[in-house]
Amino acid sequence: MSEISVEKYQALARQTRVRVLRMIHRAQSSHVGTSLSAADLLTVLYNRVLRLDPARPDWPDRDRFILSKGHGCAVVYAVLAEKGFFPRDWLETFYLDGSHLPGHITRSVPGVEASTGSLGHGLSIGCGMALVGKREEQPYRVFVLLSDGECDEGSTWEAALFAPHHHLDNIIAIVDYNKIQSFGTVKEVLDLEPLASKWQAFGWATREIDGHDFEQIEKALLSVPFEPGRPSCIIAHTVKGKGVSFMEGQLAWHYKPPNDEQLAQALAELGVFG
Repeated sequence: MSEISVEKYQALARQTRVRVLRMIHRAQSSHVGTSLSAADLLTVLYNRVLRLDPARPDWPDRDRFILSKGHGCAVVYAVLAEKGFFPRDWLETFYLDGSHLPGHITRSVPGVEASTGSLGHGLSIGCGMALVGKREEQPYRVFVLLSDGECDEGSTWEAALFAPHHHLDNIIAIVDYNKIQSFGTVKEVLDLEPLASKWQAFGWATREIDGHDFEQIEKALLSVPFEPGRPSCIIAHTVKGKGVSFMEGQLAWHYKPPNDEQLAQALAELGVFG
């Protein structure tokens, strides 16, 4: 893929955030905060890193992306539509009766590799895919985006033990470390620090980045595997609700959808009026 400027990344991410806000407002659904925190990471992944072909979503050599925090599906759907995996007008039916786009990410959607939502499963699924890729000498990589809240789950750490044991340097875990989970801050609910040291102790080659700095995101993702024979983990420090001032760092936006006035204010902050 050709190089992409920071300005292009910013424009793509802004467009994704606008679509996410409209989708969640229309459906009066949840999880706008976790969708917005991941928008910059997904912008780089889908426009610079992942080897994919929207015309052939089942291409055997494609890279796999798994959204383990399946409740944040709105942002993935917005990106997949932009990349041409399905018509953009599907976004207008998000989370509504009869929609192609359910409220947790689902395998029936073109471009989606796994159905998730019950937290703590995505990394295990990804490890299975990566193990098959290794044993069959396939070229694909597996990228798994986890929430920080998922790092409370024992199943996450079972998978974290499994990957280095099998030398799965074709799997990359990305932790969207926005510091807020369902009922409070991560520090209040179950403090994860020192998070990077934990992944390192489990055998992962680990880097910490600013999850909203496009240059840092790109540099990290284009450098995997960080060490031959070891899985890679990227701890991406992010802000829940990033891009909308009154949503940033606010617990309420884990579940709360914007009303008409709040939508207009959020869109205005992103440069969309009317």
